[in-house]
Amino acid sequence: MSNKMIRGTMMLTGANYTSKILGMLYVIPFYALVGDVGGTLYSYAYNPYQIFLTLSSLGIPMAMAKFVAKYDSLEDHATKQSMFKTGIMFMMLMGLVTFLIMFFSADWLAQYFISDEDLANSADDAAFVIKMVSFALIIVAPMSLIRGYFQGHQDMAPSAVSIVVEQIVRIAFLLVGAFIVIKVLDGTIRNAVGLAAFAAFIGAIASAFVLFWFYRRHKPTMDRELEKTGGTLALPDKKYYQELLSYAGPFILVGIATPMYQMVDQFTFNRIMSSIGLAEVSEQMLSVILVYGHKLVIIPVTLAIGLAMAVLPAITKAYTENDRHLYTQYINQATLIVMLLVLPAAVGLSILSVQAYGTLYEVETAVDYAGSLLSYYAPVSLFFALFTVSAAMLQGINRQNFAVVSLGIGLALKIALNFPLIFIFEAKGAVFATGIAVLTAASLNFYKIHRVTRFKVKPLFKQSLLIAILTAVMAIVVVIVRWLVGLPFDAEPTRAKFIVQVLVAVPVGGYVYLWLAYKTTLLQRLLGDRVNRLAKLFP
Repeated sequence: MSNKMIRGTMMLTGANYTSKILGMLYVIPFYALVGDVGGTLYSYAYNPYQIFLTLSSLGIPMAMAKFVAKYDSLEDHATKQSMFKTGIMFMMLMGLVTFLIMFFSADWLAQYFISDEDLANSADDAAFVIKMVSFALIIVAPMSLIRGYFQGHQDMAPSAVSIVVEQIVRIAFLLVGAFIVIKVLDGTIRNAVGLAAFAAFIGAIASAFVLFWFYRRHKPTMDRELEKTGGTLALPDKKYYQELLSYAGPFILVGIATPMYQMVDQFTFNRIMSSIGLAEVSEQMLSVILVYGHKLVIIPVTLAIGLAMAVLPAITKAYTENDRHLYTQYINQATLIVMLLVLPAAVGLSILSVQAYGTLYEVETAVDYAGSLLSYYAPVSLFFALFTVSAAMLQGINRQNFAVVSLGIGLALKIALNFPLIFIFEAKGAVFATGIAVLTAASLNFYKIHRVTRFKVKPLFKQSLLIAILTAVMAIVVVIVRWLVGLPFDAEPTRAKFIVQVLVAVPVGGYVYLWLAYKTTLLQRLLGDRVNRLAKLFP
């Protein structure tokens, strides 16, 4: 795999991990301020926001990345720049339109989410929070196009920096605002959560300033490219708009894959739980699946998001140049990198689910139900990661429409399975339904990729099997360390006990896994010679 792609992957992955870790850490004080009920209220707004955000962009930012990568390789800089400038104007319009739709449909959405009077939150509360988060759409839509433009040049720094800045500013505003409302003004959870939702708008403004600064720095290079090739900026030909939109369509649905699965739970979970007599605990369980537990589960998926952003322009360029050896190599290595890093993280989180949840949130909740739910939910992160990366691969080889088919089948399975599985397994049934649906969609994607590219399956299978064996060894070590570390403590679970178990078991398990991966030369084969710098850590 090329150094540029590895560097881009690591940069975006580092930024996304930083963002997700910050997103996980802020939930600790946020949970202390608003609790389970406030967390669920926040999810009622944030999941629709994710969907509206993707609809506002129409998939154009990632399509722009693919478009720029293609025309940059063809050295047609005039077409590339003209489409970018036209795209910015269009995205500003789409941001405004989707903001208005979300704002004025908030009451209708809230009534669908909350249909039972026994629930702690009211439809009015949910509508208020949905309206507050909708303002961010005005800024985020055009901002995302600029990220796509830079990613198309395989320049991941602007996206990486802006992602981190956006998260820092958003969290600072969110926590300070919620604290002032609850502790200083003695306000309601509704107002605190509403202000927390509005923080997305503040963070987006900060990120937009960062991207504008990078754009100003890059503009002289753009001008030199045009001058060198003798191109002039003009309205692009109709065929280029058609090409861009043909790329963009599938990105819309693929981009909202995770929120769509969560929306199924948002529409059905409370109703099904109420029908089996569990309305009183329904929102608490839902908060684990949609907010607090999901914050932990999504961390391993972050790698896949960064890898997908980096692999798309790389595969597109190789496929455009008809370099089969190179694009099949990218496909194999990207898949194995997901397995290498996401599988052990998912298994480790599953084993330490009670300890992780109890450390971050509440011990009693972790022991009663949240830890158990999280242990089943953690492995689903691998399926989400594989779907995300495989969808990017399909787009890179011009088979993006199939990603829509696989997602549609996955969502149909989720809808069909949710009621019977929740009826049988209660809250865990929603997790099982999601896992089956996402795994099916990811498997279909890889089947299609293999049909088109005929990438080598045997070495992929052998190295994946090795990763699974190393993960199994790591899992045994983590279980033993968790037990040994817990011996000096009382049998009664406490936060101190959970914290120590997590702080010792995670680094020990991680070290054992990486040591084994290094000694079997797996790290060198996947990440290149730069891994030799770690030789001192693995004597």
